[in-house]
Amino acid sequence: MRVTAYLHFKDDCAEAMQFYARTFPGTGLQIMRMGEMDKTATAPRKDWVLHAYLKIGETELMASDSCGMPYVKPAGCHVSLNVDSPAEAERIFAALSDGGQITQKMEETFFAHKFGMLVDRWGTPWMVVAQKPMG
Repeated sequence: MRVTAYLHFKDDCAEAMQFYARTFPGTGLQIMRMGEMDKTATAPRKDWVLHAYLKIGETELMASDSCGMPYVKPAGCHVSLNVDSPAEAERIFAALSDGGQITQKMEETFFAHKFGMLVDRWGTPWMVVAQKPMG
């Protein structure tokens, strides 16, 4: 069994997923739009992202636009990104926080060499952590 984050966006999914593909060590970005499924779709419907996929390390990140449905900002959860080094945590945190809102600055904690929380410019809440060894 696997748990995969599936993000919803207010009509800017493609922009966000392309940014994530450049920022994370991601591969295999796929973006499927409404216009590919429904050849009669017109703007803006034809550009809506019905499904996007990005492989990041051993995990997957999937997403879509709200596609005309009411958009609800994420609440009560974060996407947690665990990285291998404090330098990688700092790099990714800086990239994600550009245009977003830092909710907990990046710093050392009792459990992490570096840990920080933010909401990126697309409204996705993130936790970025370079964890200390457990035990």
